[in-house]
Amino acid sequence: MLTNLQKKKERVALLSVISNSALVSMKLIVGLLICSVSIISEAIHSGVDLLASIIALFSVKTSSKPADKNHSFGHGKIENVSGTIEALLIFAAAGWIIYEAFEKINKQEPLDNLGWGVGIMLVSSVTNIFVSQRLFKIGRETDSIALQADAWHLRTDVYTSAGVMIGLILMWGGQLFLPGVNLYWLDSVAAIAVALLIIKAAYDLIIQSAGDLLDANLPAEEEEWIHGEILKYGHRLHGYHRLRTRKAGHFRFIDFHIKVEPQMNVIDSHSITEEISKNIEIRYPNTSVTIHVEPCDGRCDEDCFGGCLLSEKERHKIQNHINVTSSRQI
Repeated sequence: MLTNLQKKKERVALLSVISNSALVSMKLIVGLLICSVSIISEAIHSGVDLLASIIALFSVKTSSKPADKNHSFGHGKIENVSGTIEALLIFAAAGWIIYEAFEKINKQEPLDNLGWGVGIMLVSSVTNIFVSQRLFKIGRETDSIALQADAWHLRTDVYTSAGVMIGLILMWGGQLFLPGVNLYWLDSVAAIAVALLIIKAAYDLIIQSAGDLLDANLPAEEEEWIHGEILKYGHRLHGYHRLRTRKAGHFRFIDFHIKVEPQMNVIDSHSITEEISKNIEIRYPNTSVTIHVEPCDGRCDEDCFGGCLLSEKERHKIQNHINVTSSRQI
């Protein structure tokens, strides 16, 4: 059964598919009618956004599936895979736009009915502002990289549509007030500017997606919070070490080792791990926390020294106690 948050994710992803489908059709029709390479390039950009939104819709549906026999860590990484695919598609589209713009800049044919072009760019900007805000809102609520990537696509489309619109307005004004001045090259320049912005968005997206695919650590501020949470139990722990974190889609995975008194019983040590895990999961929902319990003998090796919570005096005291106990057993 779908949760409310999952339903929100799927609804907003579907909204993105519908809005992009409409914008692709309108931009392509107007661009072909007035022979504007910048509007046609925007249609291609929106086509890439449409493909990205379809991939995002598929990924948010698939990533929410529970772990199964063949995917014991769940399906979260499908969102990172979709983000990488989207970025590669954007790179390809940007290359095609630049090629077409340079072809067009040599011809510099007059454009007619520029008012239609200005109108469709205005409609595109307003539509994408609304849809991208919804995607950002739900994406942040659900920690979905797929929805946030889709939102960035549309936000980029807002800026590029505005840039193309300004170029068309300048050409329109040139036709009306400066009929002898050739401003048609602005159409190709606007298209190239669109492509460069697309490349920047694709680069940022692929860096973020690839980091999670390669199991990069959680952001420093999140690891710092986890460190602070463990320190709250310093009165019951001797230390911790081997903290490892990673992310798959909107799922986080955290594991580390804690050092406790050798005489602590299983019930007490388990209680500590349950409390720490619960607090982390409250702060970061959809998190799997694994905590390994180890007895502390006071001999800090290189692994655990950085997370040791004991003073030098306390470590020596534990070591002496263990040495005395060992000698008695002998």
